[in-house]
Amino acid sequence: MSKHRDHGGGLDAAVARYGGEKFDWIDLSTGINPVPYPLGTIEQDAWTALPDAAAQDGLIQAARAFWDVPHEAAILAAPGASSLIARLPMLWPAGRAAIRTPTYNEHAGAFEAHGWTIGASNADKGTTVQVAVHPNNPDGRMWHADAFTAPVTIIDESFCDIAPEASHIARTARPDTIVLKSFGKFWGLAGLRLGFAIGAPDLIDRLSALIGPWAVSGPALTIGRDALKDPDWAEATRARLAEDAARLDGLVTAKGARLVGGTPLFRLYEVDDARAWQKRLAQGRVWSRIFPYSERWIRLGLPAPDGWAQVEAAL
Repeated sequence: MSKHRDHGGGLDAAVARYGGEKFDWIDLSTGINPVPYPLGTIEQDAWTALPDAAAQDGLIQAARAFWDVPHEAAILAAPGASSLIARLPMLWPAGRAAIRTPTYNEHAGAFEAHGWTIGASNADKGTTVQVAVHPNNPDGRMWHADAFTAPVTIIDESFCDIAPEASHIARTARPDTIVLKSFGKFWGLAGLRLGFAIGAPDLIDRLSALIGPWAVSGPALTIGRDALKDPDWAEATRARLAEDAARLDGLVTAKGARLVGGTPLFRLYEVDDARAWQKRLAQGRVWSRIFPYSERWIRLGLPAPDGWAQVEAAL
């Protein structure tokens, strides 16, 4: 059985502890866009038939164009980036992986589950794989290309669609780099379970064999393809997220918090007592994210357009 790892979410537990009904609450504990991509019409075949090759190819081609994937690289669509993270350590013999913390803890958990040793630096003796979350979760730190010096680099760009100019996707033309993309964050459809691995064809073929056939549902293939072929929605969304992030910063820092970092999808603040802040927000039916390794950090996602008054009142 896998060891439990700390995550955002858990709104049911918050409701049980602090009261109210689930619909009374605003969940800001995740970094999911609160204004999701519109689903449109899903044909019945997407629900009733096994996903066909044409539908899968349509999604892959849309992904290749949207992210400007080098022609040397292959793309694998999977049921969420987490399913890829869990299997990536199986591509190489267990050794030492460099994962600088704090960061998204599923990476270290996956490597440890497959017998790897985790180090903080890719300069550690014997390091064979380096993992970089770009931009990093929870502090938004960006990675420069000169920091990637391990024999193999995995770059998790789950939040990078807010800043496509910062993507390291061009590195996937090399045989030593895999880039991960998450559909749920920027497009706000985490429940769709759609993620991508992009890299050398031999690595992607091996990863595909571990994932198995028909991994992505018919509706996910359709919705993902349509969204990735809609750059106007993406551009407008980036502008809105940036404005909303600035608005949230203004509200929270006015209450005495200090901005540590983040992305336009989530903000990380330093406060005097993170648990006290979380409790106060929860009493106003706003759920936040705190961390077991820090007593002063609290992370907030963005509310939907109709949620700002509730957030301001809770603060």
